Amino acid sequence: MKNMKTVLLVSFVWCLVIIAISPLFAAPKQPAGQSKSSSCIPCHADFSSVLPKEHKPVKSGAITMCTACHKPDLSGKAEPKPFSARLHRPHTGTDGRVECTLCHSWTPGRQLGIKGTTAKLGAVSRTRMPLLKESFVSWSGSTNLDAIHGKANIVCLACHGKTLPDQGDTVENGRCLACHGSMEALAARSAPKDFPDRNPHKSHLGEIACTVCHHGHTPSKVYCLGCHQKFNMKIPGG
Repeated sequence: MKNMKTVLLVSFVWCLVIIAISPLFAAPKQPAGQSKSSSCIPCHADFSSVLPKEHKPVKSGAITMCTACHKPDLSGKAEPKPFSARLHRPHTGTDGRVECTLCHSWTPGRQLGIKGTTAKLGAVSRTRMPLLKESFVSWSGSTNLDAIHGKANIVCLACHGKTLPDQGDTVENGRCLACHGSMEALAARSAPKDFPDRNPHKSHLGEIACTVCHHGHTPSKVYCLGCHQKFNMKIPGG
């Protein structure tokens, strides 16, 4: 009888232990705002209407149907990415904003990817995700330089390289010049006809960082005007 009581007591204790540790082995909860769907159909019932006329028919509106042909390009080359830009512009602006996780897989703090692919865009934390969304809203339709690039199908990786930037990261001159040509070519294009010596790309300061004047996600400012306040200088995205 005593042995039976011992067996029952041990069994009861083990039950309590299993109940206590079972949450540790449960599947991780879906992050707040994480979309369970990866299809365009809930918003675009007539999916063919959002495709170019010359586009081949597709069987469904799942993101995997897109990535089957449009392979993610994570090379970080400084060049336009029309497919990525045209997908993001209408979906990240203030009017048509949708959750990133409709098309992207996201494990907070570990990895942001693209559903249906093995593409890895970098670790994005819960605190960093809102900043990333704000940058996309600006890129999609602000008056800043990022939106000017967005209209030309320039996406994040073209300026920031292979991985998503952290807050406060900058862009090196080489990335800008890869698209805009040499500093000499820029100076030739920006030389004022009336006052050639007031050339912002050929000043007495020598070669300075492009980002001194040109800001991506905030209004750009003409650095020269800090001293030469009577100069008539305008800047894109300013």
